[in-house]
Amino acid sequence: MPCEPLSVVVTTFDNEATIAACLASVAFADDVVVLDSGSTDGTREIAARYGARVHVQPFAGYSAQKQAAIDLALHRWVLLLDSDEAVPAVAAERIRAVLDAPDAAGYVLLRREWVFWRWQPDRARLNHYVRLFDRTRARMSGHEVHESVIVDGPVHRLDAIIDHYGERDIEGRVDKANRYSSLQVRDRHRRTPRFLRLRMVFYPTVAFARYYLWRGHWRGGWAGFVAARVHAFYAFLKYAKLYELRRSGGQRDGRGPLETERGDD
Repeated sequence: MPCEPLSVVVTTFDNEATIAACLASVAFADDVVVLDSGSTDGTREIAARYGARVHVQPFAGYSAQKQAAIDLALHRWVLLLDSDEAVPAVAAERIRAVLDAPDAAGYVLLRREWVFWRWQPDRARLNHYVRLFDRTRARMSGHEVHESVIVDGPVHRLDAIIDHYGERDIEGRVDKANRYSSLQVRDRHRRTPRFLRLRMVFYPTVAFARYYLWRGHWRGGWAGFVAARVHAFYAFLKYAKLYELRRSGGQRDGRGPLETERGDD
């Protein structure tokens, strides 16, 4: 049986620094779709040079934008990537191999993180997400942030690791923590959790311990320590902004938690 054809789907916004590496790594795909949300740099021109089908649409939110990109795919099987991710040769081989005879509706891929100035340590826990799926049996979750692919059918884990370059400095990671915490408040402001003030006091310490100790980022030296501290700050911001929103009765004068951002995550 011939291998199932594959569409690679990428959403972009001003990603000229990373999009070339992303698209070069998926040259094995049968179809590459880039949905851009209005880049003002060279993102679209670079994508076109790599043979991608480039479309432009105003940013509709992370989940909706990715769903729109998935809907543009030519083929049933889709590999969903962020513009700052790349597929190493070993992962590409394993993706093609599983498409020779898919035995699930979706596959979880592992992701290795670049943390400021180094790759995360080998023994640190890898993030994992559904990224390879039959698009006729899958959809985006609809969340404002930390959106995910929901699959109607069995999901298996594929032993394939993709690389995520993410934020290259502390400033970028802190900016992302601020932006994502605001988006999470937008997602959750109608269902404020109980014991909000206690969560604001104690949960950042739990988040730090989980990231630094349980997930093994203590092995990453100072890069792991700083990343864990920023992660704890992100946890604090989520609950602090929810508390602020509750005290203000849900009104922020058009700013803050209810404000959205466009772009690729």
